[in-house]
Amino acid sequence: MSVQTSIDAIFLEKETKERRTRNRLAMILVAFLAILRRDLVVTGREFIPFLIQVLLQPLFFLFIFGKVLPSIGAAQQSYASLLLPGIVGLTVVTTALQGVTLPLVLDLGFGREIDDRLLAPLPVSLVALEKILFAALRGLVAGAIIFPLAYWVLGSNYNVRTDAIGVIIGIMVLTALAGATLGLTIGTLVKPEQIGLMFALIFTPLIFTGCTYYPWSQLDGIRWFQVITLFNPLTYACEGLRYAMVPPIHGYTLPTLGIGWVLLGLGVTFVGFLGLGIYTFRRAVIS
Repeated sequence: MSVQTSIDAIFLEKETKERRTRNRLAMILVAFLAILRRDLVVTGREFIPFLIQVLLQPLFFLFIFGKVLPSIGAAQQSYASLLLPGIVGLTVVTTALQGVTLPLVLDLGFGREIDDRLLAPLPVSLVALEKILFAALRGLVAGAIIFPLAYWVLGSNYNVRTDAIGVIIGIMVLTALAGATLGLTIGTLVKPEQIGLMFALIFTPLIFTGCTYYPWSQLDGIRWFQVITLFNPLTYACEGLRYAMVPPIHGYTLPTLGIGWVLLGLGVTFVGFLGLGIYTFRRAVIS
């Protein structure tokens, strides 16, 4: 065999391997998008129940705390501006978290419905990533709908900055991803019979220590509680949204956590629970 023939054979083998790699990546991408599309179609068919599920609680929070209490003098009129970012952050986090946790707990139950997805030509980690992406999209949709809902409920008390829309979107995206990865971890660790206990032990502390209803900076008088809130990723979501949404009130700019700390807190939550969630997901589905 000549030298030229050997060189041609090497290049042909390399080209064949590259073609196989491209074909495999294309197949993986098609399968990933097909699963994501299926989840989106199912949600689209149940869009009204989805809206009722994710918006009923924020609607009452906005009405009672943002409309009723200021109207009867139990809260300042400016409180609605402080409350709205917290409601948006809470809605994005809980919707994304529940969008992974509840279906995953059922999929990993006795029926093992997750096995249908594992038959797709996808690495197991990408099955988990699809669930994260889908849940994050649900969280973003729910969070975005809060704005027109708040405009309708709060009326003249609705007051949101319009010069930092890019920052608002960026924080909401990172918040949704952080909430979805947290949901993936919880969903792979909680058994179906423990769902009720999960809501009591996880959601209640998450909601009430996440600076949803109060600015972090005003907790200086309860220093120990202010420190505890820093371990809650919802705190960084709400404070980041307050930074970008709340306009100056009577010429006074609301002090919030620095945007650098906000991005660090949400980023660490996303990366940390992404790695942990994929690990626990693989351990749960691979026997």
